[in-house]
Amino acid sequence: MNNFVFPRPRQSELGEQLRAEVREFLDGWHGDRHAAAAFGGFDPEFSKALGARGWIGMGFPKRYGGGGYGLLERYVVLEELLAARAPIFAHSVADRQSGPLLLKFGNERQRDDILPRIAAGECYFCIGMSEPDSGSDLASVRTRATKVDGGWLVNGAKIWTSSAHRSHYMILLCRTAPVAEARHAGLSQFLVDMKTRGITCRPIVNIAGDHDFNEVHLQDVFLPADALIGVEGEGWQQVTSELALERSGPERFMSHQGAVEEFAVALKQQRSAEGARTLGRLVAHLSILRRMSRSIATMIADGQEPALHAALVKDLGTCFEQDIPETLRLVLQTEPEAGASEAYSAALANVILHAPSCTIRGGTKEVLRGIVAKSLGLR
Repeated sequence: MNNFVFPRPRQSELGEQLRAEVREFLDGWHGDRHAAAAFGGFDPEFSKALGARGWIGMGFPKRYGGGGYGLLERYVVLEELLAARAPIFAHSVADRQSGPLLLKFGNERQRDDILPRIAAGECYFCIGMSEPDSGSDLASVRTRATKVDGGWLVNGAKIWTSSAHRSHYMILLCRTAPVAEARHAGLSQFLVDMKTRGITCRPIVNIAGDHDFNEVHLQDVFLPADALIGVEGEGWQQVTSELALERSGPERFMSHQGAVEEFAVALKQQRSAEGARTLGRLVAHLSILRRMSRSIATMIADGQEPALHAALVKDLGTCFEQDIPETLRLVLQTEPEAGASEAYSAALANVILHAPSCTIRGGTKEVLRGIVAKSLGLR
């Protein structure tokens, strides 16, 4: 079990100073907060406002438009934005993983061109990993990039691609060599301009009626040679480090916090011992997940790559978020109703409809548990 030691998270004095600044900024912001699910609102103007404050691309060097902060300071800012249900979905993927990926593995042209725009809140990314009929088994990638004169020709499809229809770029995982005995070999990543000829986005509308996911088809898409990110054939190692960022952050267990807050407000009107116990249990779970997540942020800041720890946090966070609506609806006699004037009723309806998608974001529970089991020698 030594693989699952989570070191004590470091406290950042600068981060706590930023926490007060972010709260003050949010107190003065009069935009719409997402009804109950944080991380979901898409507001380009809000993203630009954060960029102007230096709160996007916080870990980028200043030469690329970043604030020169560390990962621990970024964690504090993100935590406050999620708690306020701020609309950060436009820039979130670029800020969380695509920008850091380019900073670590990209070439100088990619960094000079893209990173300052991400930091300004004006450049959005989507992730081309999962594929139709493959689930979250990234080693089964069939989208292929073939070398041609001057670059690469790409054919294939991606699915569950969040915001592909309104993103400027995609980080695309492709197979650049035939399938070998080692299934993870022969994969590479590319920077793809979403306006490139041959790319088609087909919407996937979820049960809540929202269009966030897409199926993306790539037919004879030409990518110049310098679209390659990092080293050809090392895409799997790059993806692994990227997924540690995607799976371990506070958005993996805070996106339904709004419903818990509305539940607490409703309890003041409908007091019950069971309600108090339920609220205490949820807050305890949230506190534990936060501690584990902050521990991973500390590990990454120290140069480690805790992909295994991140898989565990993502699995526990998914279970927590999917349990929230099932737990809350059994306590108070409230009919969930989307768009209801009563805040708790609307919040409960919102999380009931969105909870199923939690398991898709960042990898299904089955895949994550397989990763953990393999690390313990159980498969």
